[in-house]
Amino acid sequence: MIPTREQALELVKKYNKEESHIHHAIAVENTMRHFAEIYNEDPDLWGVVGLLHDIDWEQTTETPEKHCHVAPEMLKGVDDNIIRAVQSHGFGICTDVEPQTNLEKTLFTVDELTGLIITAGLVRPSKSLADLELKSVKKKWKDKAFARGVNREIIKQGAEKMNMPLDDVITETIKALRPVEKLIGM
Repeated sequence: MIPTREQALELVKKYNKEESHIHHAIAVENTMRHFAEIYNEDPDLWGVVGLLHDIDWEQTTETPEKHCHVAPEMLKGVDDNIIRAVQSHGFGICTDVEPQTNLEKTLFTVDELTGLIITAGLVRPSKSLADLELKSVKKKWKDKAFARGVNREIIKQGAEKMNMPLDDVITETIKALRPVEKLIGM
């Protein structure tokens, strides 16, 4: 079964109570939808995967090595390709499920990147993404103390997997997040 957006959001909210986790799911959902259109793929499917990608996050915060391993049980009955995509975003961190499809490679990349971009927007005087530019994100990228939890190496590897220049991935992610900044807590 491929859940609708509403069903996917309901599942996310069933297992994740922290508002910041819901905001992250929506940020990744909208970024995935944006890239689906670039790749001429199904934005509804990509959006659902973006919503569901961290479904087991709150259950595995104390045991991060189990992240992506609890998700299949929570997603029982959901299409195997969605479950595989969810697991692949933890490649090299908590799973050995390597991203293969454009959908999986994009999820692997933008999961981390959305956090960096949102944080970069929040520290601007406008506290918005409306005036956030690539050069500002790249400046923050170089500052290892900024958004310390964001693994920049994963983003770089992901852009390579996507066969897209890192600057383009960052620019497109900014574009994807602008329309939903209010929904993601900005």
